[in-house]
Amino acid sequence: MKILMTLLNGTALTLFLSMVGSVYAQDIVVSEKDFTCIRDGHHIRNTFIRHSDPEKLKEAMRIFKDRVPDKEYPVGTFMQLVPFEVMVKHPREKFPDTNGWEFFALELSEQGAKIKSRGSKTVNFEGNACMSCHEPAAKFDFVCEKKHGCGSLPLDDKKIAEIQATDPRCPKK
Repeated sequence: MKILMTLLNGTALTLFLSMVGSVYAQDIVVSEKDFTCIRDGHHIRNTFIRHSDPEKLKEAMRIFKDRVPDKEYPVGTFMQLVPFEVMVKHPREKFPDTNGWEFFALELSEQGAKIKSRGSKTVNFEGNACMSCHEPAAKFDFVCEKKHGCGSLPLDDKKIAEIQATDPRCPKK
């Protein structure tokens, strides 16, 4: 009986570790080199979207463009409204409070981006926790837009475009 219990415990542990490994195997590693010119993303309305996998990019763009409720963005999706802030999708287990979203505050220069802060508790350019603004958009996987859930920013479309045009990482036109 003792041998059987040891085997079962070993099997259960192996299965558990395998399951945990597979959850995080889908995860991505994000570093400063991943934050390039905002215009490297696909532009839909005011937002730029990127993904290294063309099929997952297509899916993320469809979810955003069609404002699909109750649908999660693919792991590896980068979403950006302004050059100095980005949200990146991980498996929800990695950041359970944000359904997998990791928020980034960046310091920008022509040489690239430096990460000032990152995680689920990052603070935005207004000094508020990113999630405090994104929380009302839970039905849209915490992705904000004017027409679903999130309070309005103190910026109109023209001002957002002006801010996007200031990204020092982008080639001069």
